[in-house]
Amino acid sequence: MAQRFGGKYSPPPARTDRTDPPLAGREIPAELAVAPLRHPHEGRPFWVVLCATPFLLGAFGDGPVSLVLSLGAFAGIALSSFLTREGLRAQVQYEARRAARRPALPRKALGALIFALSLGAGAWLTSGPVGAAILGLVGGFVHMLTFGPDPMKDKGMEGIDPYQQDRVARAIEEGEKHLAAMKDAIARARDRQLEARVALFAASARNLFEAVESDPSDLTAARRYMGVYLMGARDATVKFVDLWTATRDSKARTDYEALLSDLERNFNARTRSLIENGREGLDVEIDVLRERLAREGVRLQNGG
Repeated sequence: MAQRFGGKYSPPPARTDRTDPPLAGREIPAELAVAPLRHPHEGRPFWVVLCATPFLLGAFGDGPVSLVLSLGAFAGIALSSFLTREGLRAQVQYEARRAARRPALPRKALGALIFALSLGAGAWLTSGPVGAAILGLVGGFVHMLTFGPDPMKDKGMEGIDPYQQDRVARAIEEGEKHLAAMKDAIARARDRQLEARVALFAASARNLFEAVESDPSDLTAARRYMGVYLMGARDATVKFVDLWTATRDSKARTDYEALLSDLERNFNARTRSLIENGREGLDVEIDVLRERLAREGVRLQNGG
């Protein structure tokens, strides 16, 4: 573990003595301090654009037709790479959620189509129409083989009202904006422990998001947490960072960490409450079904 350098002219470390430190006995997972979810192939579209630079460099000197085709080929490949990268980002978010809708725009498929057309346009002058068509088809196929297809169906949406799911999606989007603002603000403090502490609180908030996403009927009970409380946490983080960077006030840090601990306990308690309510609802449904089957003369194996 990295040790703080202490020398003759180094400032004294901030006091951390307190009777009940918010992080006492707790281990902060290191992975919580890293960047958000990333697709393992998210960097590949950049190299595709880099490989298309010969179209840009060879666009001048051979007439207007060559200029238009070459610049169009490079611009099309750049647009294709942008759409592909956004498609990869949408895919990793889709896969990370228990319930999610398929992307409204199949970005990777559209990127493959634009890539095929652009590659064919770039090869038109040297290979002719037949060669350009063959090269474009091969390029589009390789693109799809490399980056894969877009998610084509909804996941975990069976029996869920689309209107309710849209409301949940908007609430989660609002909550994620507050969490992102907290992360950006705490980064200005240049303190990895504080960044990890905020990330730990964000993980608790996202557990609540997942519980609501699994059962959209819980949105009413959780909306205050996903909106008002997260907004307050964001504002408190911004004010704390402004004060901390200016004064290094250890008491302000202690109070801020205590606030995060209180919020985290409340979020965890609300998440457990939603899960327990879901179990109670399931038990009620099971009891009602058992009674209905018993009235119809159906004998259950477990004696119910």
